[in-house]
Amino acid sequence: MVDPEPIEFPIDGTLDLHTFHPSEVKEVVIDYLDACRERGILQVRIIHGKGTGALRRTVHTVLARLPHVVSFRLGGETAGSWGATICLLRPKNSALSKQTHGQ
Repeated sequence: MVDPEPIEFPIDGTLDLHTFHPSEVKEVVIDYLDACRERGILQVRIIHGKGTGALRRTVHTVLARLPHVVSFRLGGETAGSWGATICLLRPKNSALSKQTHGQ
């Protein structure tokens, strides 16, 4: 079986998960946050939708386990309300990032 071509999407600080299969979400979120940090984007909005809350819970579980995530919260009234999560990241060259990744 041939792997599908990778999908490219803009790294602009907003990740809309509506187009991804739930089984892809964990990897997509991790890869997107890494790409944002590489570009110096330290505040990211992840759009997971309101729905049943399953996707939001998955995103929050992933974020809670990543050492380079400083904090996260649901979006405010202008940022998607409870259908989006705002995530703050540590800079790529921060001391904690280097300790955590053994550099």
